[in-house]
Parts: sequence; structure tokens; C-alpha cells
Amino acid sequence: MTLGLTTAGESHGPALVAIVTGLPAGLALDREAIDADLRRRQQGYGRSPRQQIETDEVEVLAGLRHGRTLGTPLALVVRNRDHRNWTWGMSPWPPEGEPEGKGTKPVTVPRPGHADLAGAMKYGLDDVRDALERASARHTAVFVAAGAVAKALLGEIGVEVNGSVLEVGGAQGDEERREAIDAARADRETLGGIVEVRAGGVPPGLGSYATKEDRLDARLAFALMGIQAVKGVEVGEGFGLAPLRGSGAHDEVVRGEGGLHRETNHAGGIEAGVSNGEEIVVRAAMKPLPTLMRPLQTVDLATGEAAEALVERSDTAAVEALAVVAEAAVAFELARAAREKFGGDAIGDFVAAHAAYLGRIDWSPR
Repeated sequence: MTLGLTTAGESHGPALVAIVTGLPAGLALDREAIDADLRRRQQGYGRSPRQQIETDEVEVLAGLRHGRTLGTPLALVVRNRDHRNWTWGMSPWPPEGEPEGKGTKPVTVPRPGHADLAGAMKYGLDDVRDALERASARHTAVFVAAGAVAKALLGEIGVEVNGSVLEVGGAQGDEERREAIDAARADRETLGGIVEVRAGGVPPGLGSYATKEDRLDARLAFALMGIQAVKGVEVGEGFGLAPLRGSGAHDEVVRGEGGLHRETNHAGGIEAGVSNGEEIVVRAAMKPLPTLMRPLQTVDLATGEAAEALVERSDTAAVEALAVVAEAAVAFELARAAREKFGGDAIGDFVAAHAAYLGRIDWSPR
């Protein structure tokens, strides 16, 4: 038994949709908690004016009754309020009447760093908008909603997941990050950064070394690398372990009150693709966003002539948003691994299997 997630939707289309399968029946969901995560994704210094247009809220179309899951597919929807300005340009069906609003003209000037050119080539597109709408990070909104559901499931077994920003454009402190963002905005530039996600209370035994597809570290890396603009992932101290000797790189096992544990956590809570009972620690590096107010050079696909890249409303930095999206990605993957480990058609079965497992192993969360 496992969790599944399918998402659909375009940046300026009517709505974003997620279908979550594999949830046990009886899991209590808090609409305010899900909406709070959606608001967190929209906040952060350096975000674009669109975040004032969109006020993301979750809707549930199926799989929930009176706040509790039914054990059937859960259908989540986040509406794109900005769609009203794109009704003609992003109409699902051939639009009627005269073109009006945004998106009425084909986009033929791809942005370096975005999916524009590769998508147009792959799918044989004359209008780059058919690629950029889905490739946009806007669709992470509904993924955050699904991640909030995953966090509710993990909370039933005492697992807590939190994401945070480590640096933006090389700046680490709050004041330094704001100064870096202000400077980039003044230069009509964008910034990337690094985020960290920590998960506490994860028991030993999630994931497997049996196949590479089952390795928990590989799965978390896949989940994080699948987020727009992420170009690097590390687990634990990651690349920092490479220059060390083995005696300084591995976490020795000791017996403490309650069970076995490690006094260091260089491995980030995962060994051989399996959680080892220590805190899960992963980081993701985000490149600067590709839509610049000072456009880069490109080629007009319609004429073959040199041109300046498309300029649309864009963030100067969205690293704080990435921390929330990465938190959701890690939570969903950990919840998926927990479902595989503990199963159960009802939430009570899931929790009882977890409790029975903890009773068998020589470990207690710290």
C-alpha cells in the first residue's frame, strides 16, 4: 500500500488539481492548516505582485466527509484567481468573440533557463505558452496542499517536517538576504538560494536498500529535484563528507536512555537508503529565476532573428516559497514510505502498526 499523487493545471488556467490516492480512512484534515501552508508559499521577501492577486485556498471535491478521509481518492483544487484576466487567452475550448485580456498573442521568444525552447522543440509547439504554463512553479500551490495532507498523516505517528531558508544569493542572515534582494531588484535581476528540510520522529526502517527505486535518499532527491528551479540536492552533510576520512564522516552507534541512537548525524538520518532513526536532513539549491526584468538574449522562433526574451511578471527571489514546497515534497515522500511500511485501511490500523513496530525495535525518538 502506498500514496499516489497526480496533479494537473496551468499557471493561468482555471484551477490547479491534485488527486491523492492511498490515504487511510478516518484521517482528520484541518482546512485552516492546509490554507496556512498555501499562504506561506505565497509569502516571502522578493515575491511578485501576483501574490497579491492570488489568495490561495483549498477546495475538496471528493474523498472527504465532515473533515475525515473516506479511504478513497482525495481530490484537491486550488483556483487561479488571475484566470479572470486570461479567460480568452487560456480558454480550455476554442474561444469565442474578439480576443481580449492577456495571452491573446502567441509567444515566440523563449527565455533562457525556462522550459520554453526545450518544450517547444519536444512537443512541436508554435506558441511557447503551451509549454511555459505547465512548467511554471505556480502549480506547486496544489502540491503544497497535498503536502499538508501528508503532514497530517505523519502527525498521527509523531513525525514533524519543517522547511527553512539557509541563504539567498549567498546572503544568510535575514537583513543580509533582504539587502541582496533589494540590490537584485534594483538591477532588474533575480536570485536563487538554498533551503533545508528537517523531519523529526522518523523511525528507523523507512525505505529499503533492496532496489535503487526503494532507497529513501534517492526518493527524497527525486522529489526535491522535481521542483522547478532546483539544481542540486544533498542529504545530511552531502558534499561536505567527500574530503573527510571515514572516521570523521560516519555516525557511531551508542546506547542511550530508551534505545540505540547516534550522537552525530552526518548521514542526515539515512543510511543505505533506509532511515536510521535520526533526524532526516536534506537541502536543495535553487537557481536564479529565468524571467528577468532585464531580458536575456534569445531568438524569435517565428522569424529566426535575434530577440530579447519574454518578460512576464516575476519574483526577484522565491527561495522562501521553495522552503515551503520542499517541506511538502519531503513530507509527501516520507508519508508514502510510512504507508508502505505500516499499511492499514483505517487510520487506527496505520497507527497501531507503527506502535507495534516501535515495540519491536530498540529505538525511541529523541
